[in-house]
Amino acid sequence: MNRDLPTPRPGDLRVAAVDLGATSGRVMVAVVGPGRLELAEVHRFPNGGVPVGDALYWDVLGIHREVLAALRTIAATGPLDAVGIDSWAVDYGLLGRDGLLLGNPRSHRDRRTDGVPEQVWGTVGADELFARTGLQHLPFNTVFQLAAERGTPALAAARTLLLLPDLLGYWLTGEIGAERTNASTTGLYDATTRTWARDLAERLDLPAEVLPPLRDAGSLVGPLLPAVAEAIGRTPTDPPVPVVAVGSHDTASAVVGVPAQGQGSGSRFAYISSGTWSLVGLELDAPVLSEEARAANFTNEAGVDSTVRYLKNVMGLWVLSESVRTWQAQGLEIDLPVLLAAAAEAEPLRTVVDIDDASLLPPGDMPARIAALAEAAGEPVPDSPVATARCIVDSLAVAYRRHLRAAARTAGEEFDVVHVVGGGTHNTLLCQLSADALGVPVLAGPGEAAALGNVLVQARALGADLPDLAAMRALVRDTHELRRYEPRSLLDWDAAERRLVTGRPTTVG
Repeated sequence: MNRDLPTPRPGDLRVAAVDLGATSGRVMVAVVGPGRLELAEVHRFPNGGVPVGDALYWDVLGIHREVLAALRTIAATGPLDAVGIDSWAVDYGLLGRDGLLLGNPRSHRDRRTDGVPEQVWGTVGADELFARTGLQHLPFNTVFQLAAERGTPALAAARTLLLLPDLLGYWLTGEIGAERTNASTTGLYDATTRTWARDLAERLDLPAEVLPPLRDAGSLVGPLLPAVAEAIGRTPTDPPVPVVAVGSHDTASAVVGVPAQGQGSGSRFAYISSGTWSLVGLELDAPVLSEEARAANFTNEAGVDSTVRYLKNVMGLWVLSESVRTWQAQGLEIDLPVLLAAAAEAEPLRTVVDIDDASLLPPGDMPARIAALAEAAGEPVPDSPVATARCIVDSLAVAYRRHLRAAARTAGEEFDVVHVVGGGTHNTLLCQLSADALGVPVLAGPGEAAALGNVLVQARALGADLPDLAAMRALVRDTHELRRYEPRSLLDWDAAERRLVTGRPTTVG
């Protein structure tokens, strides 16, 4: 825990951001005031799927316990004006008639949705599903998870479905609802009307009545329940602490924290929210629901202030972290900064694989899977951790190039700078290769964009002078240092991209 927590001045707000990732969770405290945006980590804890038999679950009760412990620390060290929660998307808990959780939520990396999308498309075609929801096809989208649960006792008994940040907020406040940025990832949310597509649920024999009322980012969910307030050390005479609905999809919060100039269509910036997943795309004013967008498998997810996150999910640094975990389990001593420094000196673009291949989704021996993909594509097979790490970062940079160019083409937009936010900002090799591959400058930072976006939306809801996204982003720019990477014309990225399409090796220089 960082005990050097920011101290508010008169008129400042002090809020807590619960920022949950698929491999770790953290609770941050922030002080927001005129010209001031300071953030400190209070508590970090590991997260991940818990295998039980053939299933993979989230320990959501353990997450709730860790959140309460962190809020207790914050409340003991100063004022607490509000709490906001963001997390990964698509996964959910089911509540019964009594409001209790019916079972541990399943992880999106669980294999129960294998073959389910094809079953769904037999009733509602993939083209119709995209035209309504604007959602990228991913095998773990909520609609497919629910379809996999059809006929189970849990779904039959369910009265409410809550996505994970809304579930945690419900335990804090007793209030039920679904914040739109996360609801838009379910495959049951109409991208045009911004309402639940209940007719789609009914056609798929899914219980539409479990879908809760929708709420906007920036709305007040409710005050902490008396028992929760007591558990974190508040007294009955203390002011009530509200929970604020932020951009509860962590990428929605991260995009708020992108220190770009402008917003929406015509802003000329692209973003990469780089972490376990890489979310690469543009901020738009309206969804792109064309057949070209569907064929390119882009997604239209709701953003804060009625914006649209037009983006593509890329497998991300999960592939590298899972490779490191595998090597360490095999007894190898792997220091990630040392590994990446060696990878920077390795032969560039020697091996390029499709980093979005479905085989890289579940946990397991990632280096072996990378080798298998390389062999199947006729690429040189990486024969060491350094070669594998270089393959991963090269393949990510090629994927960023492909997808951001496709996003601009299908949306009719242009970009002349790319903002990288999230944990990937610390991967200097990947940031430089991204600039090289895209041919435009990359601005990296801040690393904690999701938590910053979370607290900025809270601060505005509490009355801070942050009227729009442009004002929030200006405050991030004024208070956080960015690192700039200029593109270098050293390699033939066109040839590397063609290798992914043809599956044949091509000499690059």
